[in-house]
Amino acid sequence: MTGRRRALLSVAVLLAAVGCGDGGPARGRTASSSTAGGPSTSPEPPPPSCAERTLAGLDPAARAGQLLMVGVPAEDPGSGLAGAAGVPVGGVFLHGRSKADAATLGAAVAGLQASSAVPLQVAVDQEGGLVRTLQGPGFDELPRAVEQGARPPEEVRSTVTALARQLRAASVTLDLAPVADVVPAGTEAANPPIGASGRQYGSDPAHVADVVGTVVRALQDGGVAATAKHFPGLGRVTVNTDTDLGATDPRTTADDPALRPFAAAVDAGTAAVMVSSATYPQLDPDAPAVFSPAVVGLLRDRLGFDGVVMSDDLGRAVAVSQVPPERRAVDAVAAGVDVVLTVRAADAQPMAQALTDRAAADPAFAARVTESAGRVLALKERFGLLTC
Repeated sequence: MTGRRRALLSVAVLLAAVGCGDGGPARGRTASSSTAGGPSTSPEPPPPSCAERTLAGLDPAARAGQLLMVGVPAEDPGSGLAGAAGVPVGGVFLHGRSKADAATLGAAVAGLQASSAVPLQVAVDQEGGLVRTLQGPGFDELPRAVEQGARPPEEVRSTVTALARQLRAASVTLDLAPVADVVPAGTEAANPPIGASGRQYGSDPAHVADVVGTVVRALQDGGVAATAKHFPGLGRVTVNTDTDLGATDPRTTADDPALRPFAAAVDAGTAAVMVSSATYPQLDPDAPAVFSPAVVGLLRDRLGFDGVVMSDDLGRAVAVSQVPPERRAVDAVAAGVDVVLTVRAADAQPMAQALTDRAAADPAFAARVTESAGRVLALKERFGLLTC
């Protein structure tokens, strides 16, 4: 992971590496040594990665587009991007439910990919239980996470390995799983987003951490990027951020044991971490996690995560409904989020325009957009989606 962090160069370093004007890579210069050892040659800089070269060729609008993941209907993915009004988004989220088999879905995804200048990240919610986007022939009927978590580790790995194989067959590249939230024992029914549906692996942070690490490794060993969610945890809230305002967790702190599953996901090399839209007064009393530099900073600095930070849905979620869509995108990216997820494809145009306008007026924000676009592209390269 530290290698990926080094690969995310600043704008100046990136442009120096790929060259400004002649399109060629910058070369090291030969310098004469002032010591008795005579002349020496400074080491050649490493060649730019595919992600770095791709980033350097994107204009500001295309860079902003890489930060957006929009919803398309799982039953008819090809119809979804029309609502994005030509915005070159970085990814799509197959929302709803699909009864199609892997070959049919894969063909539809191939059509989406053919229409995109930069390969799309293709995401689904394939957790198990009620949260299972793909339900057609060839996709196993996964049990709820709470049932998976009660199984031996080798059985969990086997189940997730098969899942990864099935997702790959359907050209899905990113699973919005595993759920790393810890729901305290006895409070499940009062926790509508997670516990009431059995989406948690358990109530003990150490056990959940073990399962999360297993799931991340199995998914990614199978070639599908994982997304640990919903940082810093939705296991203690009594309100669902998708359907209501006021989701608050007054207990979680920077040293909370409930963060252990997210740390385990980071240690396992998770490609992405999704940040929740709830509020955590002990971490930041003034902003929901998805708009909080303090919360994203906790993930980056304390847990050492250098991958892609993704928002929870900023389209239909009631938790953010009092903020205009364009501000949702700008505030999330300003806080350190790399990918803004919205179920509504129609949000792509106002969100992309707001990101581009802010970047044009604010060099620091422009650098923030470039940094995130670099992470998005590096993730695509890491899993073989982006090649040069």
